[in-house]
Amino acid sequence: MERRIDYVVFDMDGLLIDTERVYTEVTNDILGRYGKIMTWEIKAQLMGKPQIESVTHLLSLFPGIDITIDQYITESQKKLDANWPTVQLLPGVHRLIQHLVKHNVPIVVATASSRRNFVRKSENLKEFFDYFQGNIICADDVAGKTTGKPDPYIFLHAAGVLGKAVGVTEQCTEAEAVERGKGLVFEDAVYGVQAGKRAGMSVVWVPDERLLDAASPSPYVPDETLTSIEHFRPEKWGLPPYDTQ
Repeated sequence: MERRIDYVVFDMDGLLIDTERVYTEVTNDILGRYGKIMTWEIKAQLMGKPQIESVTHLLSLFPGIDITIDQYITESQKKLDANWPTVQLLPGVHRLIQHLVKHNVPIVVATASSRRNFVRKSENLKEFFDYFQGNIICADDVAGKTTGKPDPYIFLHAAGVLGKAVGVTEQCTEAEAVERGKGLVFEDAVYGVQAGKRAGMSVVWVPDERLLDAASPSPYVPDETLTSIEHFRPEKWGLPPYDTQ
């Protein structure tokens, strides 16, 4: 790779932790009562979106079912809360984060999850998220300033939290563009990939294999696509290589 990375921005759901599994199970549990199902083509349109936007779009695809947005959110939140304690880190995640921290590479999480949901999802993973030293950007932190991914604002804001002079709008100065080019985004969602590229950063896409077939073509192409973070090689990006085992 030509770019040398100085800081790394991580999505959370489905990238660091296996929460997308829970979202799918709960969604289809509710829709199943009406004889409906969320396909991966539909899920691809929802991933990375804030809750209200995601639910609004989901229910718009099933106009005949007798459930309001508020009713859906209330029921799904109860079911999701009951399942968050089962959430685990995805393969390769702990090794990568520990490695970046060891080598003093600045890291930050930028998630569409609310702070409330982040706290519940991370309850059994506090030691892991301590690696980020409080650099956890949730939807609440950028509320009113963005419509959510694919808008690049949350990634630019996250870089700013790390002290990077990247600006906060898609248009930027030459100096801001250079600083943006030093950032690497890890994403599992199509909209997240688009947001990262629009932010002027490099993007590693780590999608569920079912998403590969379901995702619509996009002009925003990831710089690298992996089936698992286990397969990431830091040295390809100018980062220190893993220790030889």
